[in-house]
Amino acid sequence: QVQLVESGGGLVQPGGSLRLSCAASGSDFSRYRMAWYRQVPGNQREWVAFIQPNANTLYSSAVTGRLTISRDNAKNTVSLQMTSLNPEDTAVYYCSTDFGHWGQGTQVTVSS
Repeated sequence: QVQLVESGGGLVQPGGSLRLSCAASGSDFSRYRMAWYRQVPGNQREWVAFIQPNANTLYSSAVTGRLTISRDNAKNTVSLQMTSLNPEDTAVYYCSTDFGHWGQGTQVTVSS
């Protein structure tokens, strides 16, 4: 059973930066495609980015150039470096695996 725990969320001013982390339990982390999603209350969960086991990445058009996903297979973690944040980035951010595992989410609020 894989458990995912996100951390690093918080309040940041527009234009600021934040780094989210997701720690995974289990021994098969390096085999998973890992992804970040986000959700605003009342809206559908939105895909943000994913990173393949071979470290290839893909981003949604809404975040390309501002967010960077990375992974550390030795530490079973996946991170999301967020820069040039704007209020539209406010959401709960979730990490997930391609086998349907989800974390509990971490709140990111971009506001002055």
